[in-house]
Amino acid sequence: MTKLFKLCSLSVVVCFLSNSRITAQITENRWRIEPNGSIYWNIEKSKLPHTDHIEMSGQQVSVWLNYTVDTTGRFQLSRTLVFPSFRMKPNDTHASFMYTVKDQDLPRFFIDGKPLKEDIINGRHFSNLPQQTTGIYQYGIMQIGSKLKKEGTLLLERYLYPSVDKPLAIETFVFINKDSKPVKLEMEYAFRELKTDTSRSVNGPHSFICKTINNGLKWVQPGDSVSFSVEYQAVKNGSIEKQVNVEAEKLARKNRVKALSSLLQLQTPDMLLNTSFAFAKLRATESIFLTKGGPMHAPGGLSYYGAIWANDQAEYVNPFFGMLGDSLASQSAINSYRLFAGYMNPSYKPIPSSIVAEGDDYWNGAGDRGDQAMIAYGAARFALTYGKKETAEQLWPLIEWCLEYCDRKKNAEGVIASDSDELEGRFPAGKANLCTSTLYYDALLSAALLSTSLHLDTKIALNYRSKAETLKNAIENYFGAKVEGFNTYRYYKENEVLRSWICLPLTVDILDRKKETIDALRSTRLWTPDGLATQAGDKTFWDRSTLYALRGMLAAGETEKSMDYLTYYSQRRLLGEHVPYPVEAFPEGNQRHLSAESGLYCRIYTEGLFGIRPTGLNQFKMTPHLPQNWPFMSLKNIRAFNTVFDLTVKRKTKDEIEIDVIQNGKKKVYFIKSGEDLTITL
Repeated sequence: MTKLFKLCSLSVVVCFLSNSRITAQITENRWRIEPNGSIYWNIEKSKLPHTDHIEMSGQQVSVWLNYTVDTTGRFQLSRTLVFPSFRMKPNDTHASFMYTVKDQDLPRFFIDGKPLKEDIINGRHFSNLPQQTTGIYQYGIMQIGSKLKKEGTLLLERYLYPSVDKPLAIETFVFINKDSKPVKLEMEYAFRELKTDTSRSVNGPHSFICKTINNGLKWVQPGDSVSFSVEYQAVKNGSIEKQVNVEAEKLARKNRVKALSSLLQLQTPDMLLNTSFAFAKLRATESIFLTKGGPMHAPGGLSYYGAIWANDQAEYVNPFFGMLGDSLASQSAINSYRLFAGYMNPSYKPIPSSIVAEGDDYWNGAGDRGDQAMIAYGAARFALTYGKKETAEQLWPLIEWCLEYCDRKKNAEGVIASDSDELEGRFPAGKANLCTSTLYYDALLSAALLSTSLHLDTKIALNYRSKAETLKNAIENYFGAKVEGFNTYRYYKENEVLRSWICLPLTVDILDRKKETIDALRSTRLWTPDGLATQAGDKTFWDRSTLYALRGMLAAGETEKSMDYLTYYSQRRLLGEHVPYPVEAFPEGNQRHLSAESGLYCRIYTEGLFGIRPTGLNQFKMTPHLPQNWPFMSLKNIRAFNTVFDLTVKRKTKDEIEIDVIQNGKKKVYFIKSGEDLTITL
């Protein structure tokens, strides 16, 4: 066990900035990492009250759990079930069928004839059976432990999780008898069906069913246990309610989590980072829904389902899916680009920002947000990393169209104009912003590499590289500026305060203003306890820019400084007060665990720490940034570039790095100097 892991199990390092340096202050974590890879909150040894929320998803359902433990240790839970392929009217972005079930809606339990469920009359609790919540585990399944008797002779374990492939979620109650005598347990039978009116539902009515499983009277012998379950299921008009096998559903969920855990494994001496990566990988990949428009990755957050966005899917998470190797994730990425391609047109009107309602409609409320740059950037990177020629050929027309669109949007100064940016007017973005031009620049370089891999006319690659070089100079001339004393970038022409997105050039190897850009990002003007403020002096933060910044700082070679911030951020998100994934924003959305942000977290490692940049369908360049106190770091079971391989970086000497690539049982060994690039052909 590493020294850092020992620290993480007990405390979190709360960082703040003083003269651009991180100062550490020790405070207690709420959660700890368990040997099996889950995280655990020991409620009996924790400050109370506490409230948090988590989202878990399957292919036809998402489960939002909002939970509270009060000062007496009593647990309260609100469950919101979302069914993305069950549409409501008006059939827009937010029209998924959903219901909320609270504790008072559950059937009653009786222990030796006494009710477990509490009644609250005039604010006072009435119950003959005291409950004491002991702890919560999380990793794909939420498990809550309680003592039902003060002496601990009767325990309750509750399990909540979504079905992998059905419009269904399950809550199971397992009672464990630790006493020396039998216990009589009973769960009342309950069947509740709520049905929408056809005036409010698309192809409705839809039914929501809350139903007990294995209800009735049970005798539990000493040392034995009994389980009861409640199912939450949606049923479409004309369909038959699905019969539920609880154990099969639980096993399927465990197997799905296990399968994702086995793919693209991060192995380093730092258990905190390994675990944070595994959790983010799960959240990024579980939020894929089967819709009539094909598999769609969607952000979630009780708002965004059965739909795709040019930033969340095309730009953020799809390039990660190209390296992950999960079949459903890859299908969702390809499908998203197929859907966007359906809006290409000869007059070069912009592709909409979002395709909603399972592909039936679109949203373009913020105008052109630079969406074509986002799509070209993500599609080109995905095609290269995925490594399959036929897929790259399918995506090429979309990439080419988006690049031509951007080229037609160049202003007189040579940068790319757009109506807004991915924050859709929440903060000023001018008539041309740094995001759009930077993404277009990277897309040009990736497209040049892809065209070569596809053996297209050599003039295409030469043309794209020439445009990229011209654009790089335009970015420097138009956006390069002294802002609040730092020689960095202004986000748009009239911008006079620091913005978090000045990190973007670092992620695409534009390093002319590297030092002072990183200094600005680490300054008290931008860095806050929750990462980067969107704009200096404002309390608003969006994790996406922090995640880009951490990747960019590592890719720029500032390894030691970056690792301090990465460790702090990971600890706060995995083990702190709101866990266990990267979040969207605050105050908007109350830090929802939107799924694409977790994909951005994983890319900190693949593209930042390991410095992997796809350069061909079976080739990549890497610039590893091995921290000084690490003897090694590995990515195992990489399923990218149309093959499977392991990648390990080892420190040989202070200045020499060994890189081992194992493919098809054969090992290739490379040696480079620290900070050097290496091109690997598979």
